[in-house]
Amino acid sequence: MSQIYDRVALIGLGLIASSMFWAIKRAGLAGEVTGYARSAATRDTARRIGLCDRVCDTVQEAVEGADLVVLCVPVGAMGAVAHEMAPVLKPGATVSDVGSVKRHVIEAVSPHIPDDVHFIPAHPLAGTEHSGPESGFAELFDNRWCLLVPVDGSDPDAIARLRALWEGMGSNVDEMDADHHDLVLAVTSHAPHLIAYTMVGVADDLRRVTDTEVIKYSAAGFRDFTRIAASDPTMWRDVFLTNKDATLEILGRFTEELFALQRAIRTGDGEQLFDYFTRTRAIRRGIIDAGQDTDAPDFGRGKTST
Repeated sequence: MSQIYDRVALIGLGLIASSMFWAIKRAGLAGEVTGYARSAATRDTARRIGLCDRVCDTVQEAVEGADLVVLCVPVGAMGAVAHEMAPVLKPGATVSDVGSVKRHVIEAVSPHIPDDVHFIPAHPLAGTEHSGPESGFAELFDNRWCLLVPVDGSDPDAIARLRALWEGMGSNVDEMDADHHDLVLAVTSHAPHLIAYTMVGVADDLRRVTDTEVIKYSAAGFRDFTRIAASDPTMWRDVFLTNKDATLEILGRFTEELFALQRAIRTGDGEQLFDYFTRTRAIRRGIIDAGQDTDAPDFGRGKTST
């Protein structure tokens, strides 16, 4: 791959930003990558491990002269960060993000973006349960999807450059409308996370009765719930507060399905249970066939699940 941007600024140095840096360096996609994190401890860690070519002590210093600025902070903080950095954004630069909610981010960030700067929201559908600057790795985005969510009037050339960057980092790229994105993610990510948090919370209540048995005898199903429920609390709090409508809609449907399954179990309707499980099993096969997971016993997550 050839260089796409002279300078990229990563704001917030957690899992996604650190993985972006290593992926950008792997493919030589930027001349220089600057970074900023609000926490001095995070900045010190980044400098120690060589994360970013230059770690800055202010957001303004990091974004000054950057051709691409990527907001990698929790969605609840993006508006404030955009306001802080707006005065020093380079004319013609692109501002993007990696938040897993899009309508709220557009509403929070857009008012602060100068007329001569492009704003192209994005969302890489990749992650692990780990967070922080040391959790990133160059392969995180390989064969994963990144959704671009252009706003009205987004410049086609700026979109094409951002697409090229994500493809250069290993991603498959698609474009999507913000509201549709938020509904799709409520189904594929947000509601499943809430259900996982709930199941682990229920087990924690049970653990008080059964001592260590829930931990000791965790079978694969519960282990997968705990992996999901170990995700960053700040990020997920913001996701649910900022994608409220879509998440509540999907949780409502989930509740209806759950009641139907409860009724089938109560009435001994084995045929309904079998048909339901057969249909849902086919969805798992589709995910594997699409190359978005593996049928290996550890789901191929040996690298990230330790």
